[in-house]
Amino acid sequence: MWLFALFLAVPLIEIGLFIKVGGWLTLWPTLGIVLATGVLGTFLVHRQGRQVLADLRGAMATVGNPLSPLAHGALVLFAGALLLTPGFFTDTIGLLLLIPAVRHVVIAQLAARVRVGSAGFGHGAARQGDVIDGEFIDVEAEERTRPGTSGWTRH
Repeated sequence: MWLFALFLAVPLIEIGLFIKVGGWLTLWPTLGIVLATGVLGTFLVHRQGRQVLADLRGAMATVGNPLSPLAHGALVLFAGALLLTPGFFTDTIGLLLLIPAVRHVVIAQLAARVRVGSAGFGHGAARQGDVIDGEFIDVEAEERTRPGTSGWTRH
């Protein structure tokens, strides 16, 4: 229900802002501002995106936690979509999301609402005393015992 309200409210806010700003500045300056924020937004998103990619590479190179750079990257991508959407309200939200301090606050708020669980894979998946039963086939040993195989080729 809140998503429907959002899809209804944002265009209404944008229309109201276009009417107000267009009444103050007239048509061409209003369109010029919308076009300029789109161009400026594209430049800023490109620059911020490169920084986020560098942070992600650094986290991966040091075997660090890549969640923070990924979250920042997602918000920069979202900011870019908002900046490319014509309108003053979406441009304001998009520009705010390009400020790293604002992204930190948004990520902290989202992290407080999200619970991360384990699917049972990775480090700590099996507790001490747990038994994991499985079967395996030694393919190389099976190929050596199979008649007619020379061992020179693998399939």
